[in-house]
Amino acid sequence: MEASWQYTGAEPVKIKKFLQSLGMGHRLFNDIKKGEGEFLVDHRPVRPTTKILPNQPLTIRVKPEPADPTVAVSHDPLQVVYEDDNWLVIDKPAGVTSIPGPGVANGTILNRVTGYLIDQQSPDQRPHLITRLDRDTGGLLLVAKHRVASSMISQQVQQHQMVKEYTALVSGHFTADHGTIDQPIDRVAGQVRRVVADDGQQALTEYWVEDQGDDWARVRVRLHTGRTHQIRVHFAAIGYPLLGDALYGGDTSRVDHQLLHASHLAFLDPFSRRQLSFTSPLPAVFNEIMV
Repeated sequence: MEASWQYTGAEPVKIKKFLQSLGMGHRLFNDIKKGEGEFLVDHRPVRPTTKILPNQPLTIRVKPEPADPTVAVSHDPLQVVYEDDNWLVIDKPAGVTSIPGPGVANGTILNRVTGYLIDQQSPDQRPHLITRLDRDTGGLLLVAKHRVASSMISQQVQQHQMVKEYTALVSGHFTADHGTIDQPIDRVAGQVRRVVADDGQQALTEYWVEDQGDDWARVRVRLHTGRTHQIRVHFAAIGYPLLGDALYGGDTSRVDHQLLHASHLAFLDPFSRRQLSFTSPLPAVFNEIMV
């Protein structure tokens, strides 16, 4: 794996500081430093402590990760929205699990991406799911094709700089078109459920009401934190559970899974330095209920 950038600053800068400004995590830098790759300035190998001069190119070469023997290869269908050398954006259908886990060893998005890369003659690439969705939530997922991409996007993930918006159908009727839910979320011991709790982790959800019927509302939701089940927990806590969400008290008379869809994803590509933005249309079941 090889990636290059042009340094456009006005003053000399150390390689580590420059790569950190692009988003690289400490672990990958240290792995390269310890022999898992090399740094090149003006196409010549250099020490990790080298300073880059203005307008000089920096290249990193990194050994590929070995395949994960615990991840089975699946050739089940995969809807690819976008692909380049570093990223895959996948539109996941509701009902498919993101990663293998207890009772689900194959057929997940990670299994399917692994098979897809092999089919694309990229067996030396080990995918990393950067975003994940609950099994019954559909929509956009970001996958890093290799360890360098996973490391370069890590700061945006940790600092919640990625734009992740969802569309949800909830029970009830709103009187305001915009709101925020700022309530901490905690685990329930021995259960998959989460609850709003004073001693939980800070969680912030912002929403806009885009349409309403007699007993439902369609809301656009932006996550400012990334807690498990955050949208489902927050809307249930304020009295608007998602339609179909049996776990959090939603109405299941018309649909058997929560009506939540990851409809928009945007991030700064640390390789091209361009903003990439994607949208996914709502599944048919949403429109059937909003008639």
